[in-house]
Amino acid sequence: MSNPLLQIDLDKIFHNASTLVARLKCKGVSVTGVTKAFLGASQIAKTLLRAGVSSLGDSRIENIEFMRKSGITAQMILIRTPMLSQTDRVVASADLSFNTELDVLFALSSAAVKARKTHGIVLMVELGDLREGIMPRGVEKAVRTVLELPNIKLMGLGTNLACRNGVSPDNRNMAELSAIANRFVPTDTSTQPIVSGGNSSNLNWVFGGGKIGNINNLRLGEAILLGTEALNRQPVNGLFTDAICLTTEVIESSTKPSKPWGTIAQSAFNSALNLDDQGHINQAIVAVGRQDTDPEGLHPPKGIEVLDASSDHLILNTRAKKLVVGSNVSFQLNYSALLHAMTSPHVAKTFVRSEMIGCLRPELQSLPNAAQIFQSQM
Repeated sequence: MSNPLLQIDLDKIFHNASTLVARLKCKGVSVTGVTKAFLGASQIAKTLLRAGVSSLGDSRIENIEFMRKSGITAQMILIRTPMLSQTDRVVASADLSFNTELDVLFALSSAAVKARKTHGIVLMVELGDLREGIMPRGVEKAVRTVLELPNIKLMGLGTNLACRNGVSPDNRNMAELSAIANRFVPTDTSTQPIVSGGNSSNLNWVFGGGKIGNINNLRLGEAILLGTEALNRQPVNGLFTDAICLTTEVIESSTKPSKPWGTIAQSAFNSALNLDDQGHINQAIVAVGRQDTDPEGLHPPKGIEVLDASSDHLILNTRAKKLVVGSNVSFQLNYSALLHAMTSPHVAKTFVRSEMIGCLRPELQSLPNAAQIFQSQM
């Protein structure tokens, strides 16, 4: 096998996505499947669509373009405010985009007129997390602007929480978004306005008895891929948390002192040194590092501790067991580790079946057969 390797179980991702789609449908909430963590890989995008997501969302126009070239025709949403330099490309490949800037809206309108297309707009509202969003007092002006622009259609409002400052979705801020949508978004008998309440951090609120109001869409990536909600990274009941794992090879295994010696200065990444003297330990190095993933987001097997990492080395305390050079160690990942590993060209990606056919849903029979290697250009 190639090392390091991300093994991606399409059956388990299908199960997670279809389970969330069904549970949220009961609440009147649709799911936009977020594709940014896996760079728009068609295998996962098609799995999400088969599971019933209403649309695909990505923050990079390059990923949306890649999915279009892969033959995916589903509704696609650029979920980051477009760059002014990319508005032509956004109109060409994305059906909708999330927006906060008037100058960008003008440019999108010009691009849509030139392309003879209508481009959908979701205006993002700032509700406290202080990342992107129009302040609530500015929403009315933005709505008026969108309604006056040619070849632009206002599709609804959205917000984003928990990504920068950890502000949690709750009845107060979700009710505020619902109220703003009620006040400023005109209803069109042919299209229900989108009111996109957020991301995987909203699941505790939804499933904990939250007052849904007008919220009718969530953008889910982490919960589908990793089976966890995004506030406390706790497993969501009924979802698989091991759909993706990172496997890499042991390149050194020895017994070493736990405490360094010599004059101590900064390390390569200025990481905090553990100077506690535990005597000699069984230390192993595996072939993955900060260039490939986020070491703090790796969850090792029981009995193994991640000590530190440099750009190309992950150092482990294997405690009672001394690992064999050439053997493999598999890790589960949090979202940060997954994002880094998916992006690294040095990490191979393989799609597999989990041999759960028959114990989940008949739709799984249409998934690709056997393992498939991820596109080499990714």
